[in-house]
Amino acid sequence: MWSQGESPNTNASTTGGGRPPEPKEAQLANLGRSVFVKGDVTGSEDLTVDGRVEGRIDLPDYTLTIGPNASIRANITAKTVTVFGSVVGNITAREKVEVRRGGSLEGDLTCARIAIQDGAYVSGIVDTNSQLKKERRPAGPAALAPVA
Repeated sequence: MWSQGESPNTNASTTGGGRPPEPKEAQLANLGRSVFVKGDVTGSEDLTVDGRVEGRIDLPDYTLTIGPNASIRANITAKTVTVFGSVVGNITAREKVEVRRGGSLEGDLTCARIAIQDGAYVSGIVDTNSQLKKERRPAGPAALAPVA
């Protein structure tokens, strides 16, 4: 298979020092449809879940995709969340939540933007202003004074 002295990790296009080049694409983790996680899921990369998760998913600076076969019973925190499967729990997204056709969400939602496709199901309280209110709050009494 490999010639003597060669390893399976040998890369023909290495940079100086014998190290392989840095990958230019974003890292992405996947939990397949046969995977069941009970507890907390945290990470420092984008994540796609197509299995089952019960507990909490915490990816505040990354994208979470809930696949069409996924069944999630968890509170979720992420930068962006896209739902193709089923989520029961609250979602807090810093940027955007998309619930696609066939996807369902039962729980409260806090985000800056939301998109719900025809054929999606959403049940709960949706708050799209809480993020914006924090950023646009007046600085104090001077901000309320009339402009001359």
